[in-house]
Amino acid sequence: MADLFTPFGENHPEQLTAQARMPLAARMRPETPEQVAGQRHLLAPGKLLRRAIETDRFSSLIFYGPPGVGKTTLAYVIARHTSSYFVMLNGVESNVSEMREKIAEARTRLNLHGQHTILFVDELHRFNKAQQDVLLPHLEQGIVRFIGATTENPYFAINSAMLSRSQIFPLEPVPEEDLTALMQRAITDKERGLGRMPLVVDADALQHLARKADGDARKALTALEVAALSTPPGEDGQIHISLGVAEESIQQKAVHYDRAGDGHYDTISAFIKSMRGSDPDAALYWLAFMLNAGEDIRFIARRLVICASEDVGLADSNALRVALAAARAAEMVGMPEARIPLAHATVYIATAPKSNSAYMALEAAMQDVKEGKTLAVPDHLATSTRKKLARLRGATKEETTYKYAHDFGEEHYVPQAYLPEGRVYYHPTTNGMELRISERMDRLRQQQP
Repeated sequence: MADLFTPFGENHPEQLTAQARMPLAARMRPETPEQVAGQRHLLAPGKLLRRAIETDRFSSLIFYGPPGVGKTTLAYVIARHTSSYFVMLNGVESNVSEMREKIAEARTRLNLHGQHTILFVDELHRFNKAQQDVLLPHLEQGIVRFIGATTENPYFAINSAMLSRSQIFPLEPVPEEDLTALMQRAITDKERGLGRMPLVVDADALQHLARKADGDARKALTALEVAALSTPPGEDGQIHISLGVAEESIQQKAVHYDRAGDGHYDTISAFIKSMRGSDPDAALYWLAFMLNAGEDIRFIARRLVICASEDVGLADSNALRVALAAARAAEMVGMPEARIPLAHATVYIATAPKSNSAYMALEAAMQDVKEGKTLAVPDHLATSTRKKLARLRGATKEETTYKYAHDFGEEHYVPQAYLPEGRVYYHPTTNGMELRISERMDRLRQQQP
């Protein structure tokens, strides 16, 4: 296996020079499943992926997750563990002719040497349909063993034919404690890590790097390497990485947010559900997340208007007015000031009493209509022409006379049928201002014929 990953031999001078030039994150790449940081849900003993690696029983795999969580690393580990030849393509740079060439080489390798080839495609979502289709017959024939990596939801980004031939494994951000352990190994490892350097790394510095890396192992190791290489030795000859050095060495993590993909829909879903759940703190965080990622403020404003009516509703009708005003204000002033009225409406909606009674009432009525339960308009509510026809059919004057509600009593209410059969769709809650509506409707409905 040395020739796959160490083309000159492990102790060859050229190989050692090449390794020294590699970034720390590449040098510290795990070689066994046990060395992989995080992903216990996939690699713990007895888990499906772990069993597939150990028994060498898999055909096509797709790893799905954010950057730096180990998608490429897992592909390397699998190739090494299964003694497979490793070929890597990139979804952005590769084309059909290059793929055919690699597949032909894999067929020759299998026929002459009996060695399987793992074809790893990074950024698989960048492959167009034609590129994906090229792989399909060779996957079925077993010419190559395919592993794809994508940051996008494969159920949206990958065609169904490839999905049906692959097992999909979601990878999660690496926990802080695993990132800390990974950096500690890099600090002490004299062969692949920074162990030959006189490093002294404070615990709070490591903790800061692990936290700011936000689950990205590559980012954590890169920041550690920057800190080690850019800090001059002190008078004692040691390189001291303090919290201050760590803070300078790691940049703000770029927000992973695809306005046309999962990040967009997942985040707006969390935003709406936080407001519905009366959690203003969570709602403000997701609002800040979207604004920081450059989300369209008009899209956010539209969701505020919908939430105000759907989830607050009649419990506080002012919520809809606040949301509409915030939408108009945000569009008028633009960013960055637009964030202020959007935050105003977000907090108002999140802290308001909740009622979806009007929305649920409409849904019930819509369901009746869709199921064919169409009702005729009662004669006394119809036009004068309909009333004349009704009287010709034998209806009485009382049956065809509409009673004008404002002519009756202090509440301007008179009992009469507005549907040909009694149906109740609206069930008011007792939340907020809707309590008064609930009490009034209870009283009036008792008078209905």
